[in-house]
Amino acid sequence: MILTAVQEVVLAQVSNPTPEAPPLASKFMQLLHYGTWFALLSGSAALIFAGARFGWEKWDNGRVESPKMVAGALIGGVVATSAGTLMNSLLGS
Repeated sequence: MILTAVQEVVLAQVSNPTPEAPPLASKFMQLLHYGTWFALLSGSAALIFAGARFGWEKWDNGRVESPKMVAGALIGGVVATSAGTLMNSLLGS
């Protein structure tokens, strides 16, 4: 009985709080957007470079190693673009 009364008093004082952004959250989000932009730009540049190297290796009849670079750039792009979705599904409610 006492435990129930204490629980009711505590629950009455603790309401459902509304989420509030921490200080400087907008600056952090801007930095996060810049990081996302840089990751996508560097992934695109890596894919273009790997494609050009692939063409050069085929033309030069040399050892073909660039398909690993193309696959790495594609996998990196998939991870970079799905990072937000993954974090929302793992940490979101």
